[in-house]
Amino acid sequence: MTGQQKRRRDKVDGLLLLNKPAGMTSNRALQQVKRLLNAKKAGHTGSLDPAATGMLPLCFGEATKVCAYLLNADKTYRVTAKLGVATDTADGDGKEIASADVPELTAEQWNAVLQGFLGESEQIPPMYSALKKDGKRLYELARKGEIVERAPRAIRIDAIELLEAAATRLVFRVKCSKGTYIRSLVEDIAAKAGTVAYTAGLHRETVEDFQAADMLDMNTVEELASDGLLQESLLPPDIALQAYPAVEIGAEAAEKFQGGQAVEAAAEATSGLARVYGGKREFLGVGELSGDGWLAPRRVFQMAEIAL
Repeated sequence: MTGQQKRRRDKVDGLLLLNKPAGMTSNRALQQVKRLLNAKKAGHTGSLDPAATGMLPLCFGEATKVCAYLLNADKTYRVTAKLGVATDTADGDGKEIASADVPELTAEQWNAVLQGFLGESEQIPPMYSALKKDGKRLYELARKGEIVERAPRAIRIDAIELLEAAATRLVFRVKCSKGTYIRSLVEDIAAKAGTVAYTAGLHRETVEDFQAADMLDMNTVEELASDGLLQESLLPPDIALQAYPAVEIGAEAAEKFQGGQAVEAAAEATSGLARVYGGKREFLGVGELSGDGWLAPRRVFQMAEIAL
C-alpha cells in the first residue's frame, strides 16, 4: 500500500476503559481498539503485564492529553499468590528457582502480615521489568542471566485486604501508588511470613476514580464496533480529571484561554490545577489558578471539534 493509498483515519476523541484480556500486551490491546475505531491518535496509561487482566485506560485524540495525569494515578489490584514456590520472573511464566514450606497461619495472622505493609516504604524493582539500566531494559538483561543492582523506589500502600488464605493460595486486594510492583510486593509478603511465593494472578480493578463497572471487555468492544456504536461508548476526556476543581469562564475569556493567554478568574481564591469550562459547560482544558485571581492555561483541549 503506497502513502497515497493509506487508509484515512477518523478524528476520534475520548476514553475507553478496557478490561484487558490475559495473554495480550497493553500496546497490542491499544492497537486493536484503535483499529476498530479507525482512530488517528491513541495512547494508553499504565501498562499491564501480558498475563495480567483488568483496567487499561485507552485514550484517543484529544483525550491523549490526559494520559500524563493518569500515569500518576493510584490503582487497585486483586492479587493471587502461589505460596511455597519462587520463580525467576516472580510470576507463573518463569522457571522455578526456589521452594519453601508454607507456614500454617490463620486468616488473622495472614491479615496481620498484610497490614504490616501499609503506608510508605521503599521497594526494589524486579529484574523482569521495563526499567532501564545504562540504556537497556532490565528484562533484556535478565533474559541473558544478568542481575544488576537496582535502586529502591518509594511506594505507598493505602489499603490491603485479605480475601482468601488456603494452603498455598493467598488472595488479597491492594490499593497502591504509582510505581508499585505487585510481583515484588508478593515476594516481600511471603518473605515476611517465612516462605517464598510468586504472583499467579493479577487483575487491576480501578485506576484513580474509574470503577470496575465502567470497563468493557474486548468482546463487547468488538460487538459495539460491529454495530457502529463504539465511538458513542467513549467517555469524555475531562472524566479523568475529576480530582481537580472546576472553573467556569465567559466566552471572551474562553477564547483567550484557548489561545494560550492567562485570564482573570477573580472568584477563585485557591491555587493549583483546575478543569476549565466555557459558559455552555464545554470543556476547555486544564488551567492553573495562581491564587491571586488569574488562571493560566496548562493543557488546552479543542472541544469544539469533539463529537462524542
